[in-house]
Amino acid sequence: MTARIDACFAKARAENRPVLVTYTMAGDPDAETGLEILKNVARSGADIVEFGLPFTDPVADGPAIQAAGLRALDAGQTTKKTLAQVVEFRKEFPDTPVILMGYYNPIYSYGPEKFVADAKEAGVDGMIIVDVPAEEDDELCIPAQKAGLAFIRLIPPTADDKRLPVILKNSSGFVYHVSINGITGSATPDYSTVSRALDRIRKYTDLPIVVGFGVKTGEHAAALGEHADGVVVGTALINEITATYDGDKATDATASSVNALVTELADGVRRAKA
Repeated sequence: MTARIDACFAKARAENRPVLVTYTMAGDPDAETGLEILKNVARSGADIVEFGLPFTDPVADGPAIQAAGLRALDAGQTTKKTLAQVVEFRKEFPDTPVILMGYYNPIYSYGPEKFVADAKEAGVDGMIIVDVPAEEDDELCIPAQKAGLAFIRLIPPTADDKRLPVILKNSSGFVYHVSINGITGSATPDYSTVSRALDRIRKYTDLPIVVGFGVKTGEHAAALGEHADGVVVGTALINEITATYDGDKATDATASSVNALVTELADGVRRAKA
Protein backbone atom coordinates (compact mmCIF):
# COMPACT_ATOMS: atom_id res chain seq x y z
CA MET A 1 0.00 0.00 0.00
CA THR A 2 2.80 2.43 0.84
CA ALA A 3 5.57 1.02 -1.34
CA ARG A 4 7.19 4.32 -2.36
CA ILE A 5 6.99 5.70 1.19
CA ASP A 6 8.39 2.52 2.72
CA ALA A 7 11.22 2.40 0.18
CA CYS A 8 12.09 6.04 0.89
CA PHE A 9 12.45 5.48 4.64
CA ALA A 10 14.34 2.21 4.08
CA LYS A 11 16.84 4.02 1.84
CA ALA A 12 17.35 6.76 4.43
CA ARG A 13 17.86 4.20 7.21
CA ALA A 14 20.46 2.43 5.09
CA GLU A 15 22.24 5.80 4.75
CA ASN A 16 21.89 6.44 8.52
CA ARG A 17 19.94 9.66 8.13
CA PRO A 18 16.40 11.01 8.40
CA VAL A 19 14.34 11.86 5.33
CA LEU A 20 13.71 15.41 4.16
CA VAL A 21 10.04 16.23 3.57
CA THR A 22 9.19 19.52 1.86
CA TYR A 23 5.88 21.34 1.63
CA THR A 24 4.93 23.68 -1.19
CA MET A 25 1.55 25.04 -2.21
CA ALA A 26 -0.06 23.76 -5.39
CA GLY A 27 -0.72 26.58 -7.85
CA ASP A 28 1.32 29.23 -6.06
CA PRO A 29 1.67 31.76 -7.59
CA ASP A 30 0.24 30.05 -10.68
CA ALA A 31 -0.17 26.47 -11.89
CA GLU A 32 2.94 26.34 -14.07
CA THR A 33 5.23 27.89 -11.47
CA GLY A 34 3.81 25.80 -8.63
CA LEU A 35 4.55 22.60 -10.54
CA GLU A 36 8.06 23.75 -11.42
CA ILE A 37 8.73 24.60 -7.76
CA LEU A 38 7.57 21.11 -6.77
CA LYS A 39 9.98 19.62 -9.29
CA ASN A 40 12.79 21.87 -8.05
CA VAL A 41 12.52 20.68 -4.46
CA ALA A 42 12.74 17.06 -5.65
CA ARG A 43 15.73 17.87 -7.85
CA SER A 44 17.49 19.60 -4.95
CA GLY A 45 17.25 16.81 -2.39
CA ALA A 46 13.73 16.41 -1.01
CA ASP A 47 12.96 12.75 -0.32
CA ILE A 48 9.19 13.18 0.07
CA VAL A 49 7.14 16.07 -1.32
CA GLU A 50 3.98 17.43 0.26
CA PHE A 51 1.77 19.34 -2.16
CA GLY A 52 -0.67 21.70 -0.44
CA LEU A 53 -4.33 21.77 -1.46
CA PRO A 54 -5.21 25.49 -1.36
CA PHE A 55 -8.16 26.37 0.87
CA THR A 56 -9.70 29.67 1.94
CA ASP A 57 -9.95 28.92 5.67
CA PRO A 58 -6.99 26.88 6.96
CA VAL A 59 -6.87 26.41 10.73
CA ALA A 60 -3.29 25.21 11.24
CA ASP A 61 -1.39 27.36 8.74
CA GLY A 62 0.54 30.49 9.58
CA PRO A 63 0.38 33.74 7.57
CA ALA A 64 2.93 32.67 4.93
CA ILE A 65 1.13 29.47 3.93
CA GLN A 66 -2.28 31.17 4.18
CA ALA A 67 -1.06 33.81 1.74
CA ALA A 68 0.32 31.15 -0.62
CA GLY A 69 -3.04 29.37 -0.65
CA LEU A 70 -4.92 32.57 -1.41
CA ARG A 71 -2.52 33.43 -4.24
CA ALA A 72 -3.11 29.98 -5.70
CA LEU A 73 -6.88 30.29 -5.46
CA ASP A 74 -6.77 33.76 -7.01
CA ALA A 75 -4.79 32.27 -9.90
CA GLY A 76 -7.52 29.67 -10.46
CA GLN A 77 -6.02 26.61 -8.75
CA THR A 78 -8.46 23.76 -8.14
CA THR A 79 -8.26 20.28 -6.69
CA LYS A 80 -8.61 18.84 -10.19
CA LYS A 81 -5.67 20.94 -11.42
CA THR A 82 -3.60 19.84 -8.43
CA LEU A 83 -4.13 16.17 -9.28
CA ALA A 84 -3.22 16.89 -12.91
CA GLN A 85 0.04 18.45 -11.70
CA VAL A 86 0.83 15.28 -9.73
CA VAL A 87 0.46 13.36 -13.01
CA GLU A 88 2.99 15.71 -14.62
CA PHE A 89 5.36 15.43 -11.64
CA ARG A 90 5.24 11.63 -11.85
CA LYS A 91 6.60 11.71 -15.42
CA GLU A 92 9.95 13.00 -14.13
CA PHE A 93 9.90 11.55 -10.61
CA PRO A 94 8.39 8.06 -10.64
CA ASP A 95 9.80 7.07 -7.23
CA THR A 96 9.42 10.19 -5.08
CA PRO A 97 6.50 9.86 -2.63
CA VAL A 98 3.83 12.53 -3.08
CA ILE A 99 1.63 13.51 -0.14
CA LEU A 100 -1.36 15.82 -0.50
CA MET A 101 -1.82 18.02 2.55
CA GLY A 102 -4.80 20.17 3.31
CA TYR A 103 -8.32 20.35 4.64
CA TYR A 104 -11.47 18.34 4.13
CA ASN A 105 -13.71 20.99 2.59
CA PRO A 106 -12.17 20.90 -0.92
CA ILE A 107 -12.26 17.09 -0.83
CA TYR A 108 -15.88 17.08 0.32
CA SER A 109 -16.77 19.46 -2.52
CA TYR A 110 -14.89 17.29 -5.02
CA GLY A 111 -16.56 14.13 -3.69
CA PRO A 112 -14.53 11.98 -1.26
CA GLU A 113 -14.93 8.74 -3.19
CA LYS A 114 -13.99 10.36 -6.50
CA PHE A 115 -11.10 12.23 -4.87
CA VAL A 116 -9.60 9.03 -3.45
CA ALA A 117 -9.90 7.24 -6.81
CA ASP A 118 -8.51 10.16 -8.81
CA ALA A 119 -5.65 10.75 -6.35
CA LYS A 120 -4.63 7.11 -6.58
CA GLU A 121 -4.75 7.21 -10.37
CA ALA A 122 -2.71 10.43 -10.47
CA GLY A 123 0.14 8.84 -8.50
CA VAL A 124 -0.49 10.20 -5.01
CA ASP A 125 0.93 8.05 -2.20
CA GLY A 126 -0.90 9.46 0.78
CA MET A 127 -2.66 12.39 2.37
CA ILE A 128 -2.57 14.54 5.48
CA ILE A 129 -5.99 16.06 6.05
CA VAL A 130 -5.64 18.29 9.05
CA ASP A 131 -9.26 18.65 10.15
CA VAL A 132 -10.53 15.05 9.89
CA PRO A 133 -10.30 13.56 13.40
CA ALA A 134 -9.80 9.89 14.17
CA GLU A 135 -13.45 9.61 15.24
CA GLU A 136 -14.41 10.19 11.58
CA ASP A 137 -12.13 7.56 10.03
CA ASP A 138 -14.98 6.08 7.99
CA GLU A 139 -15.34 9.42 6.19
CA LEU A 140 -11.98 9.42 4.40
CA CYS A 141 -9.24 7.50 6.20
CA ILE A 142 -10.60 3.98 5.71
CA PRO A 143 -11.66 4.53 2.05
CA ALA A 144 -8.21 6.01 1.31
CA GLN A 145 -6.42 3.05 2.82
CA LYS A 146 -8.65 0.57 0.99
CA ALA A 147 -7.63 2.31 -2.24
CA GLY A 148 -3.95 1.97 -1.36
CA LEU A 149 -3.26 5.48 -0.08
CA ALA A 150 -1.55 6.19 3.23
CA PHE A 151 -3.48 8.29 5.72
CA ILE A 152 -0.95 10.24 7.76
CA ARG A 153 -1.90 11.72 11.10
CA LEU A 154 -0.70 14.89 12.80
CA ILE A 155 0.33 14.26 16.42
CA PRO A 156 0.10 17.48 18.46
CA PRO A 157 2.38 18.03 21.46
CA THR A 158 -0.74 18.03 23.66
CA ALA A 159 -1.73 14.44 22.79
CA ASP A 160 -1.60 12.39 26.00
CA ASP A 161 -1.28 8.64 26.53
CA LYS A 162 -5.04 8.24 26.29
CA ARG A 163 -5.34 10.15 23.03
CA LEU A 164 -2.28 8.80 21.20
CA PRO A 165 -3.62 5.25 20.58
CA VAL A 166 -6.85 6.73 19.20
CA ILE A 167 -5.01 8.96 16.73
CA LEU A 168 -2.59 6.22 15.71
CA LYS A 169 -5.09 3.38 15.34
CA ASN A 170 -5.58 3.75 11.59
CA SER A 171 -2.48 5.76 10.75
CA SER A 172 -0.29 4.55 7.90
CA GLY A 173 2.78 5.59 5.90
CA PHE A 174 4.37 7.67 8.63
CA VAL A 175 3.41 9.88 11.57
CA TYR A 176 3.79 13.66 11.57
CA HIS A 177 4.64 15.10 14.98
CA VAL A 178 3.81 18.77 15.38
CA SER A 179 6.76 20.08 17.37
CA ILE A 180 5.18 23.26 18.78
CA ASN A 181 1.90 24.50 20.20
CA GLY A 182 0.92 26.87 17.44
CA ILE A 183 0.54 27.43 13.73
CA THR A 184 3.08 26.62 11.03
CA GLY A 185 6.29 28.65 11.09
CA SER A 186 5.50 30.41 14.35
CA ALA A 187 8.40 29.25 16.53
CA THR A 188 11.53 27.11 16.66
CA PRO A 189 11.06 23.75 18.39
CA ASP A 190 12.75 22.80 21.64
CA TYR A 191 14.86 19.78 20.74
CA SER A 192 14.84 18.09 24.15
CA THR A 193 11.06 18.37 24.34
CA VAL A 194 10.73 16.89 20.87
CA SER A 195 13.03 14.00 21.80
CA ARG A 196 10.90 13.12 24.81
CA ALA A 197 7.72 13.36 22.75
CA LEU A 198 9.10 11.01 20.09
CA ASP A 199 10.09 8.45 22.72
CA ARG A 200 6.52 8.50 24.01
CA ILE A 201 4.93 8.24 20.54
CA ARG A 202 7.16 5.26 19.68
CA LYS A 203 5.52 3.31 22.50
CA TYR A 204 2.35 3.26 20.41
CA THR A 205 3.54 2.85 16.82
CA ASP A 206 6.26 1.30 14.66
CA LEU A 207 5.66 3.83 11.89
CA PRO A 208 8.43 6.31 11.05
CA ILE A 209 7.96 9.68 12.75
CA VAL A 210 8.69 12.97 11.04
CA VAL A 211 8.81 16.33 12.80
CA GLY A 212 7.57 19.64 11.43
CA PHE A 213 6.36 23.17 12.25
CA GLY A 214 9.18 25.63 12.89
CA VAL A 215 12.05 24.05 10.92
CA LYS A 216 13.81 26.83 9.01
CA THR A 217 17.48 26.00 8.40
CA GLY A 218 19.90 23.18 7.77
CA GLU A 219 20.99 23.45 11.40
CA HIS A 220 17.41 22.95 12.58
CA ALA A 221 17.06 19.96 10.26
CA ALA A 222 20.28 18.41 11.58
CA ALA A 223 19.30 18.95 15.22
CA LEU A 224 15.81 17.49 14.87
CA GLY A 225 17.08 14.73 12.61
CA GLU A 226 19.13 13.33 15.49
CA HIS A 227 15.86 12.25 17.08
CA ALA A 228 13.35 11.84 14.24
CA ASP A 229 12.99 9.61 11.18
CA GLY A 230 12.32 12.68 9.07
CA VAL A 231 12.13 16.47 9.09
CA VAL A 232 9.40 18.55 7.42
CA VAL A 233 10.02 22.08 6.09
CA GLY A 234 7.23 24.25 4.73
CA THR A 235 7.00 27.86 5.85
CA ALA A 236 10.72 28.53 5.33
CA LEU A 237 10.36 27.40 1.72
CA ILE A 238 7.23 29.46 1.16
CA ASN A 239 9.00 32.51 2.61
CA GLU A 240 11.97 31.96 0.31
CA ILE A 241 9.69 31.64 -2.69
CA THR A 242 7.64 34.70 -1.77
CA ALA A 243 10.75 36.84 -1.25
CA THR A 244 11.74 36.32 -4.89
CA TYR A 245 8.38 37.24 -6.40
CA ASP A 246 7.89 40.35 -8.49
CA GLY A 247 4.38 41.12 -7.36
CA ASP A 248 2.85 37.65 -7.44
CA LYS A 249 4.98 36.42 -10.31
CA ALA A 250 8.01 34.19 -9.91
CA THR A 251 11.34 35.48 -11.18
CA ASP A 252 14.57 33.85 -12.29
CA ALA A 253 15.72 34.09 -8.66
CA THR A 254 12.86 31.87 -7.45
CA ALA A 255 14.30 28.59 -8.71
CA SER A 256 17.83 29.32 -7.51
CA SER A 257 16.55 30.43 -4.10
CA VAL A 258 14.47 27.27 -3.68
CA ASN A 259 17.35 25.09 -4.83
CA ALA A 260 19.78 26.71 -2.40
CA LEU A 261 17.52 26.28 0.65
CA VAL A 262 16.54 22.69 -0.13
CA THR A 263 20.20 21.82 -0.76
CA GLU A 264 21.06 23.30 2.66
CA LEU A 265 18.25 21.34 4.32
CA ALA A 266 19.24 18.12 2.55
CA ASP A 267 22.79 18.61 3.78
CA GLY A 268 21.41 19.15 7.26
CA VAL A 269 19.54 15.82 7.39
CA ARG A 270 22.63 14.05 6.04
CA ARG A 271 24.67 15.45 8.94
CA ALA A 272 22.03 14.63 11.55
CA LYS A 273 23.31 11.19 12.57
CA ALA A 274 26.84 11.34 11.19
